[in-house]
Amino acid sequence: MLPGLTDLTTSNAEVAQVIQSAVAPVFLLAGIGAFLNVCVGRLARIVDRARALEPRLLASRGKEHDRIIAELHILDRRIRVVNTAVFLSVSAAVLICLVVILLFGSQLTGLHFGKAVALLFIAAMISTGLGFATFLYETQLGTRAVRVRAHILEHQPEDAD
Repeated sequence: MLPGLTDLTTSNAEVAQVIQSAVAPVFLLAGIGAFLNVCVGRLARIVDRARALEPRLLASRGKEHDRIIAELHILDRRIRVVNTAVFLSVSAAVLICLVVILLFGSQLTGLHFGKAVALLFIAAMISTGLGFATFLYETQLGTRAVRVRAHILEHQPEDAD
């Protein structure tokens, strides 16, 4: 039999101590959730813009057609980048959940999962950091993609006599 499984009683103080240890990872989960909300909102806006351009593409010709195609390529790239940020953030959240599970599992079974907890937490931080960096890259892509066309900037209203 595994050590610690012969005595399945755990005091309230021991459980409270594990809960205290799990509070920081749980707050981290809340932060990741808020970040995911931002990512998904941004993704929705990108998809909406792409859908708005699709019918215009079919009706366009010449330079306007080329401009819309170029914008759709950028939007497609941005969608992939935001999806990567979402994937990395969700992966981090899953790893944090495993950290919390192992913290409780260690207490309940008496087994020592310290190295596994540390490695999972490190992996979660790496995944979170990469998710943030990927999102930063997407915001730069979005900023670079927004270009006001020169003929718009130089437009002069016609005099209405």
